[in-house]
Amino acid sequence: MLWLMLIALIAVVGAFYVWMNARAERDADNPDTGSAMVEFGRAFPDEAIRALHSTIDGKAIFLRLHHGKAGFIQSHGTHYVCHVIHPGKLRVNNSESGQGLIVHFPDFAYLDNNFEFRMAAEAAEVSLWLLGSFNPKSEIDAPAEGSAAAGTID
Repeated sequence: MLWLMLIALIAVVGAFYVWMNARAERDADNPDTGSAMVEFGRAFPDEAIRALHSTIDGKAIFLRLHHGKAGFIQSHGTHYVCHVIHPGKLRVNNSESGQGLIVHFPDFAYLDNNFEFRMAAEAAEVSLWLLGSFNPKSEIDAPAEGSAAAGTID
């Protein structure tokens, strides 16, 4: 009876070990965007994230930051490489698919890659962030002169 319980215990521990290894492999293949954002916040606590787009494989995330800068996060298993990119500090070309970007980082050549996105619009928006040409329309536009919203009260 004792041998049977010992064998059952070993089987349960073995199954748990196999299950946890499979989960770790799955997590390494599909990095979590939330974890990446937390790591970016730790690396650059003064940078406010405005928007983000991740690549199809989820291994790279491009961020639009405050003051026209862009951010970049690349997953290496459970570790992340985080960079703040100042506008115009890299080269960007379209990929052959039309849904990606070929990015060359002169200061960090090991990050050079072809990054594919879900839609061509995402790739276009990210290219604008990286090149410093993105100028979103403010949700709070300056009101027209003479309107009540401008502060004139009759």
